[in-house]
Amino acid sequence: MPELPEVEALREFLDAHAVGRVLERAQPTAVNVLKTYDPPLTALEGGMVTAVARHGKFLDLTVGDLHLGVYLARAGWMRWQDALPEAPPRPGKSPLALRVRLSADGDGPAPGFDLTEAGTQKRLAVYCVTAPAEVPGIARLGPDPLAADFTRETLAGLLEGERRQVKGFLRDQGVLAGIGNAYSDEILHAARMSPFKPAARLDAEDTDRLYAAIQDTLREAVERSRGVAAGQLKKEKKSGLRVHGRTGEPCPVCGDTVREVSFSDSSLQYCPTCQTGGKLLADRRMSRLLK
Repeated sequence: MPELPEVEALREFLDAHAVGRVLERAQPTAVNVLKTYDPPLTALEGGMVTAVARHGKFLDLTVGDLHLGVYLARAGWMRWQDALPEAPPRPGKSPLALRVRLSADGDGPAPGFDLTEAGTQKRLAVYCVTAPAEVPGIARLGPDPLAADFTRETLAGLLEGERRQVKGFLRDQGVLAGIGNAYSDEILHAARMSPFKPAARLDAEDTDRLYAAIQDTLREAVERSRGVAAGQLKKEKKSGLRVHGRTGEPCPVCGDTVREVSFSDSSLQYCPTCQTGGKLLADRRMSRLLK
């Protein structure tokens, strides 16, 4: 799933390649991708892209007086093309969900991007709205952990009275915007903290370590992604992860074996030596915790 660093890199890419161009056509090929109908998607056509913003894991393109919101979900992605095919896309069984055609430079080919989604769950979502807050997922977002006003005291306030385990706390988009399964594993590894530690039990030192790990992990990931072509961001993300997705491999910090806890629809990875005092965490495959 694209998380804050990858979506921020896509935002920067679109800011450099799409801003200043006219959106000539937005063509959905999957019936379930469009989540709003008033204004219609065709209302974007003829409008100039003037800005690209990120709200958590959402992309937000300002097009004329409207906004094109994109949520890539677990298996969605954006593929930029300097020269789109002339033939319009057709609905079918391909991963393509939406094609956006932009104005060309002079007599050159028309560039643009495709939104694609692998798998069968089909959660990628596109919105045409007059303001970003009209998108329910954006309206409920918590603070952005990379915003200038997100301080250690902000984090401490969010932790007060929190009853969940720290892994679930980090993944809740209504608490913190943009952190998902992968980077919550990375943050907790950097903080040397068990994913099952109750958030309410974090003392001042724990909070200091968690805040530093959030800042360092996300900023380093954003910096690694900066300037990487959109099509290479997934590979870049995987190469930079220390424990997530690396079950059975040695921890890059201590050399212990990275372990996994499986759930009904996801898994987490951790290092016992770095995070749990050597204790192996019980498998939670049938648990509903941390969803």
